[in-house]
Amino acid sequence: MEKTENPILKAYSKENLPEMYQVLASNGEIIESIDGKIDKSLMLKMYESMLLLRMFDRKSVNLQRQGRMGTYAPFEGQEASQIGSALALSAGDWMFPTYRDHAAAIIHGQEMYRVFLYWMGHVEGSICPEGKRTMPPCVPIATQMVHAVGTAWASKLKGEENVSIAYFGDGATSEGDFHEALNFAGVYKTPTIFFCQNNGYAISVPFEKQSASKTISQRADAYDIHGVRVDGNDIFAVWLTVKEAVERALKGEGPTLIEAITFRYGAHTTADNPNIYRNQEDISTFWRENRDPITRLKKLLIKKGFWNEEQEEMVLKQISEQIDTHLKKAEEYPKADPLDMFNHVYAEESWHINEQQQELKQILKKDVKK
Repeated sequence: MEKTENPILKAYSKENLPEMYQVLASNGEIIESIDGKIDKSLMLKMYESMLLLRMFDRKSVNLQRQGRMGTYAPFEGQEASQIGSALALSAGDWMFPTYRDHAAAIIHGQEMYRVFLYWMGHVEGSICPEGKRTMPPCVPIATQMVHAVGTAWASKLKGEENVSIAYFGDGATSEGDFHEALNFAGVYKTPTIFFCQNNGYAISVPFEKQSASKTISQRADAYDIHGVRVDGNDIFAVWLTVKEAVERALKGEGPTLIEAITFRYGAHTTADNPNIYRNQEDISTFWRENRDPITRLKKLLIKKGFWNEEQEEMVLKQISEQIDTHLKKAEEYPKADPLDMFNHVYAEESWHINEQQQELKQILKKDVKK
């Protein structure tokens, strides 16, 4: 497979593509007033959350490499998109994540040890805490989008004051479910937020080879819904954009399609080698050094006197201990039963599922005897 240049470097080129909504520049400068919108407390919460989830992500990759966890989908580089959007939601809002949106899920209330359990193959890893509305990670591409629309429509019919948010990547916009979801949401003005993290590649296929559209957000026009293009590495811009989308939805103004331009530093999953299809040098020189969401906010906090290295060292230590506590709980969990895979497949067990289940039981018995 031929390597391609980073297909979304052009996103920052004004002459090539429409401008993105941006509040916090890459150098840590505020370019749009946030007075009365984002205070010191929220800034610190955003920053510490990004530190937590980046360490969680790196820990998870290491666990997979050590054989302590199954194949894992990393999100490093996309922290601002996931955390900024999740922080803008209310506790009663419905979240429909993909297999990569563990940061958003944890911010919305999913317990960290359950995320570890999910990647260790436990069905209990998909259980949402009581009172929370985070759906299990969706692996089939784009199917969660229609679920989000249906849930949002139900909320609207019941007169509930909440929204549904569906997370997806640029690859999902090439699926039929994307178009069906946006069409239905537009017709019925459902309180749905479609949050696309455009990291430039559907696994290995660059966006420019998926679509002739220059942007994803422009597709909102086809369904007569609101579309926004935002700098997905700017947590302030993401938070404000999702906050506005929530307010519009609750006022009955319908859905919003948000395209967050971001980048996934690592592989699609730990089973993938990105060096085959893209130039990793672009990532280290352009994204890590110039567009990193954590570095960007840290520059602002230090400039304002809200943060220093001593604080960071203390917080990182606390975060490490927190992650280790959750990991210990996950690793002490009873071993997963392979037969769990046959549960909750059909309302009534079919003959072929039963046949496969009995076959696996016999195999497991033989393994025990050995």
